[in-house]
Amino acid sequence: MQNKAAYLNIVMFEPEIPQNTGNVARLCACTGAKLWLIGRLGFSMSDKYLKRSGLDYWDKLEIEHIIDFEEFENMFSEGEFIKKVHLFTTKSQKLYTDVKYNEGDFLIFGPETRGLPEDILNKYNNNCVTIPMNSGARSLNLSNSIAVGAYEAIRQFGGIKTI
Repeated sequence: MQNKAAYLNIVMFEPEIPQNTGNVARLCACTGAKLWLIGRLGFSMSDKYLKRSGLDYWDKLEIEHIIDFEEFENMFSEGEFIKKVHLFTTKSQKLYTDVKYNEGDFLIFGPETRGLPEDILNKYNNNCVTIPMNSGARSLNLSNSIAVGAYEAIRQFGGIKTI
């Protein structure tokens, strides 16, 4: 896919399960969102489960792997970045539906087993949102959570931007 400014950015910080990342890659290909993979991956990019879950959509998405979160932050001006990030976590009371998403925003999700690190959540505390669940439930599947967040942003934009 040609390099262009994405109207939606999906960020997976240190994803651990290749099938989830493959599912999200497919979601990004189908919606035109850019997929950012940040930090150490729990699998190889040639993993058969990653490739299988992404099917034949790999050439239809823009994907970028950045070494660490600090490098990712430094790619943007601080003022620009803080206005465009939404961190999804179970440690927030603000619902993901209670924020206004704008084109070019970054929806940031942590690894499957531990979520985003406390230092990142604390730094962007006002940008943290949650997806409601029954009490006692730990979390939704990561790829499902990303789909929920992405489609709320897309709904607010007025639909998928066709290329």
